[in-house]
Formats: sequence, C-alpha cells, structure tokens
Amino acid sequence: MASVPRVPHTALSVNLNKVALLRNARQLGIPSLTRAATQCLQAGAHGITLHPRPDQRHVRTSDVFELGELLLDWPEREFNIEGNPTHNLLDVARELKRRGLPLQQLTFVPDSVGQFTSDHGWNLPADADLLRPLIAQAQALGARVSLFMDADPQPMAAARALGAERVELYTEPYAAAWHTPQRNAQLQRYRAAAQAAQDAGLEVNAGHDLNRDNLSALLRAVPGLREVSIGHALVADALERGYAATVADYLRCIAVAQDP
Repeated sequence: MASVPRVPHTALSVNLNKVALLRNARQLGIPSLTRAATQCLQAGAHGITLHPRPDQRHVRTSDVFELGELLLDWPEREFNIEGNPTHNLLDVARELKRRGLPLQQLTFVPDSVGQFTSDHGWNLPADADLLRPLIAQAQALGARVSLFMDADPQPMAAARALGAERVELYTEPYAAAWHTPQRNAQLQRYRAAAQAAQDAGLEVNAGHDLNRDNLSALLRAVPGLREVSIGHALVADALERGYAATVADYLRCIAVAQDP
C-alpha cells in the first residue's frame, strides 16, 4: 500500500460510477472497479465515491461491498456512498456496517428511481420531516451525513437544524456557465451558499461536472471546501491519460488553488 498523502484543504473523492457503466456493457467483468479504485488510491486520491442506484445500471450493490473490502487496506481514505435515502441507500449502509466494512460518509441525493443523473438538491424546509429520521438512522450507523443542495444560502441553517454535518453543493450550473459571461456570477452564488453553510456550522463539499478546467477557479472562489467528488470528467480523462496521471492532474488543480 502506498503511503498516505497529506490531506489538503480539499480532499479528492473519485466517483467510479462511469467505470461500472462501461463494465456493464458486456459480461466480461472489465474494466474492474477494484483495479480502478486501487490505482486512484495509489495515485493519492483521498476517497472513493459510489452511487448505487436501485436499478443497478452502473454500480451494483456487490460493488459497494467489494470496494468496502478494498478500503479496509486504506484506513486513512474515505468511502462515500451517495443516493436517495428513501430507496436503497440505507439498506446498503446497514449491510456495510453488518460486514464490518468502512463507511465514512453518506450523501443524501433527492433522485427519482429512473433519473438520468442528479440535477437538483433537497428542498428545505419542505423535505425536513422526510429527512430528519433518515439522517438519524444514518448517523446511528456511524456515518457522517451530507445533503446534496443547490447553491442557495437560504436553506443552509435548516440543513444544519436537521442534524446534517455537511452539504454537497450541486455544481452543474457553475460548470455550465464556465464559457459564458455568467461564470463570475455563478462563483459568487457558490461562495455565498458555502459561507451560509459554514456560518450555520456545516462543512461543505462540492460535486457534479467539475473538471480540470473549472476546478481550481471554484476552489479559489469558495474557500473552505472539504471535498470534491468527481466522476464523469475524471474517468473520461483517465481513458486517455490513465488513472494515475489523471488523479495527479486533479490533485495539482487542488494544490495550485490552495497552496500558499
């Protein structure tokens, strides 16, 4: 096992769903999620993210347990499982706990069963009564709870009042504005939302459509981000560059934004 890297201000968690999607196109078991995760961790990634949807169209439930076994050998890295807590997420978490496998974070995402990809955050306070007992159940399993949220300062205090420890800011609107005059306005939205979350006592993650072009600017504009979860762009880059070189590139994007 490679030496554990010093965790910077922002940790990189690699989402491997798209590796699973490619594997599922055939019945050959390739590409391997465990090999992908191992190479990413060896290259310095601080964690692995999986989103096992109920239809298992990419990550399967069995993948979660196999990656959990792998992460036993990487005790300083984090395992983040995301999904809708009203679907299969908590059942997967309970089975991880039963098997004695690691699970540092559960990210609650308000996806519908057949949703193509995550495209919005929770609606607070409207979803508060739904989420409150589910957050308590997740925390009883020893997991930190992060709520997937739009970049809106208003509901952050409500998220903290429910007991969540973190929020993950949904960054697709920022990524979509990258090549437009609205880029700076979007960055200010995310800065304001993150500040409101931090003022409420929450830690802040970010994810969705982040890539090597737009990551550093987000980190400069939004200080204090604890984690970025990156999948689609990172896996696409890895098809051309390999996992090790790609993870190193993303770690450099973090470093150039945050090193003094």
